Amino acid sequence: MAQKPSIPKGTRDFSPAEMARRNYIFSTIREVFGLYGFQQIETPSMENLSTLMGKYGEEGDKLLFKVLNSGDFLKGVDKEMLAAGDSLHTASAICEKGLRYDLTVPFARFVVMHRNELQMPFKRYQIQPVWRADRPQKGRYREFYQCDADVVGSDSLVNEAELISLINEVMRRLGIRVVIKLNNRKVLAGIAELAGAPDKIVDITVAIDKIDKIGLDKVKEELLERGLTPEAIDKITPVITLSGSNDERLAALEALLSDSETGKKGVEELHEVMDMASRLGLTATLELDVSLARGLNYYTGTIIEVKACDVEIGSITGGGRYDNLTGVFGMPGLSGVGISFGADRIYDVLNALDLYPAEISGAARVMFTNFGTAEALRSMEVMRRLRSAGISAEIFPDAAKMKKQMGRADALGIPYVAIIGETELAEGKITLKNMATGEQLTISEDELVETLKQ
Repeated sequence: MAQKPSIPKGTRDFSPAEMARRNYIFSTIREVFGLYGFQQIETPSMENLSTLMGKYGEEGDKLLFKVLNSGDFLKGVDKEMLAAGDSLHTASAICEKGLRYDLTVPFARFVVMHRNELQMPFKRYQIQPVWRADRPQKGRYREFYQCDADVVGSDSLVNEAELISLINEVMRRLGIRVVIKLNNRKVLAGIAELAGAPDKIVDITVAIDKIDKIGLDKVKEELLERGLTPEAIDKITPVITLSGSNDERLAALEALLSDSETGKKGVEELHEVMDMASRLGLTATLELDVSLARGLNYYTGTIIEVKACDVEIGSITGGGRYDNLTGVFGMPGLSGVGISFGADRIYDVLNALDLYPAEISGAARVMFTNFGTAEALRSMEVMRRLRSAGISAEIFPDAAKMKKQMGRADALGIPYVAIIGETELAEGKITLKNMATGEQLTISEDELVETLKQ
């Protein structure tokens, strides 16, 4: 018995109609990237594990998909290590490559390798799939696309404001109401200092990043488990539970972190970014969220996360400043800031809210019927002219009954059917049927082109 076909958990097939919707998202994002002066690059799906490991924290390293070495990958591996079930060291011995976890680390590697070819500051965008060995759930997949925009070679906070404006424009065009949340890693460092545990900034940020998901009490429990004292937790609780307007939160934050030079610097940067962004005509809500930490280790300044207002789903865009990232590849001192659109989550949001334009079915604009050789040849002549005019057209390949041909056009969502039968062939005319209204017009070839252009 033949095995029933399947695909790996956390991956998806996409039909032509679904691809038309996805391409609508990609083209919208791509157009806005170009509008803001970003240039496109691509990097390989696989990177050396030495490039990827250690860049995403301990939790991120566990989610890397590793690729077995070619050939006899067990040759030369310590047999005692295999027998002992030492999976961590065995994996490092038999895997030299891994699928990219995100697009930012490969971009940092790209910048270092091509630094002599790039004009700084360099503004790049990249639209490619990434892979994470995560537990699949709603809005979270093991294979998904990211759409990144990054600026390297500039310390200016103008870049953060521009990226916020870019996010706003993409969401405005897609029709998604969003909240753009901001924080600063220096503020988080100040919180760790306030707790008297500056060496535990990663533990603190990993925990408080979950406050929206698990609540304050659970976060406190996790902080205790990570070694913070009850007194330290009491000190930072007022900071991570700030309320009020952005100005009120900033003022309170400034007062609470007054003894931390790093924390005060973070507050100043937030002031500047939010002031500039507010002058760019945002339609989205901009919100200071001190609990926003994002679990990645490489952010050093501004942190950005975008949530959809009308759908319960994880963040649909995120990013921040990562000044130290290229240093691990031998190029210290290069500042960078970037964002990443989660195209698959945006796709789910648009599906849930039915925000797609009606005309993006992906089907041809017009289908020609086929009643025989002479009629088909004439139809193909007309199609050549339509395609030259940029109008998508196809012909039913077989001479079949009208019901069958119309059924196909209807099923595919083709808006028009062009009919050339014996009468139309003799008169040099074409009958055009509007599939939505049922209206039929018998018109000339010139009139057909003009009608379908409208």
